[in-house]
Amino acid sequence: MAYLAPTEFVTKMIDAGESKIFMSTRDTLIRAFMAGAILNLAAAFAVTVTVQTGLPLVGAILFPVGFILLYLLGFDLLTGVFTLCPLALIDKRPGVTMKGILRTWGLVFAGNFAGSLTVAVLMVIVWTFGFSEAPSAVAQRLVPSVRVVPWAMRRTVRPAC
Repeated sequence: MAYLAPTEFVTKMIDAGESKIFMSTRDTLIRAFMAGAILNLAAAFAVTVTVQTGLPLVGAILFPVGFILLYLLGFDLLTGVFTLCPLALIDKRPGVTMKGILRTWGLVFAGNFAGSLTVAVLMVIVWTFGFSEAPSAVAQRLVPSVRVVPWAMRRTVRPAC
């Protein structure tokens, strides 16, 4: 790996943010969809390995494989777009506007959400054998964490209203 001076590294980050803003809608959605899908697959993989081995450390070690794949394949997670796109605006790159940044954020959010939701639905179908059997041990392990969401909503959102 070649050494980059800090100024060169910052310039590359700003260039990356600018290129994401000017990327076509189709390409942005595809890259974001695939990122959400791969990250959700990595999470499902980590949970499956943890449940089947009984060793949470194994799942924790394997989960970053999803992030490695995202980086190697060049897909976009919303967190990276949140970081890189405003840099181009701060650097006053021509054609970069707040509207373009918000458009990119919205498209990447929608793509990440759709990819993640698609994999979640497919995993539910797989873990229940097409809804013909009771959920597998992995799915049963996930159910208590899903039940926490309504409880947390009752504790935080309702009192705030």
